[in-house]
Amino acid sequence: MASKSICLYFQVHQPTRLRLYRFFDIGKDSHYYDDFANRTILRRIAQKCYLPMNAQLLQLIQANKGKFKVAFSISGSALEQFQRFAPDVIDSFRALAATGCVEFLCETYYHSLASLASESEFTHQVMKHKKAVEDLFGVTPTAFRNTELIYSNAIGESVYNLGFKTMLTEGARHIMGWQSPNFVYGCDTQPKLRLLLRNYGLSDDIAFRFSNQGWDMYPLTAEKYLAWVKDSARNDDIVNLFMDYETFGEHQSAASGIFDFMKALPEAVISDGTFSFVTPSEATKKYKPVADLDVPDAISWADEERDITAWLGNELQQEAFLCDDREAFHRGRSRPLGGLRPPAGERPLLLYVHQVLLRRRGPQVLQPVRYPVRGVHQLHERPVRLPDPAR
Repeated sequence: MASKSICLYFQVHQPTRLRLYRFFDIGKDSHYYDDFANRTILRRIAQKCYLPMNAQLLQLIQANKGKFKVAFSISGSALEQFQRFAPDVIDSFRALAATGCVEFLCETYYHSLASLASESEFTHQVMKHKKAVEDLFGVTPTAFRNTELIYSNAIGESVYNLGFKTMLTEGARHIMGWQSPNFVYGCDTQPKLRLLLRNYGLSDDIAFRFSNQGWDMYPLTAEKYLAWVKDSARNDDIVNLFMDYETFGEHQSAASGIFDFMKALPEAVISDGTFSFVTPSEATKKYKPVADLDVPDAISWADEERDITAWLGNELQQEAFLCDDREAFHRGRSRPLGGLRPPAGERPLLLYVHQVLLRRRGPQVLQPVRYPVRGVHQLHERPVRLPDPAR
């Protein structure tokens, strides 16, 4: 077996889209979701990406007799839409699971920011997603990826306490400094948790730059890319290539040659012999951590900053998110509900309307009818008046 490894991981997510909801619909129509858009967009992406790419991966696994391996995490909202609108996609993922060469990771069910707001809500979503993966694919996740690869020391501890030994996150430059992302690391406050760090340069060469004809390295071939991977890991252990699954056929069209590239890459890697393909759990068993990584403030794989400002970077976002403890928020765990407490027996909400006055009856908070709000795209609740703190 090759001493060095490549870990390929793909993220699958589809949001539940809201329909146009007018002021005069309030009290008359409580159906918030745009089923037509959800079905149309999902079927389009299934035909362009999920079905052809899954078929290609299955063929590559079979052709290489188990030497080619990949990992997925599929959000709960995507799984629900697959079941409703594209059951053939579920079947194609089941076929991949049956090979034993594909690992399915756990994540937040609703692709939410629960890890930053409420430990109880975070636990609920993770356990719900774990059960969904077990029910649909017959495997129990042992590795974890948080929404948008969000990670901090506090989140790492929570993930370990939920039973996961491996977690994926970003190899953010401001965290790594002189260190390389091409090793296994440990969590600074829970060293038993193993961390795999995304090599964002090599990952983004495929995810973002592949079809850019203005790129000075265009066109990208499997042989050229393998040479870059070998150069990156000359003295290292593992190269982690993490990207959105919609890269294949949706973000990068089939006409760009992305499917041909992915067909050639495993064959080039395996025939070269320098690297072997591993899943995240296999990687953390194969390699020992070289150091513990201290991440006091939350990081992610988003934007140049590699932090959480894409979603919580301004006051409006932070108010909507219920975070009135800014320091705790930046440490990767904010106080739930921004100081407000949910009704007895309810889990904390992740979204609320701050100091909204309806008919001057006092501030109101959104209380769920069926379940708490998981994100902006999961709104399903009724307003309940709270006591006015000014009285």
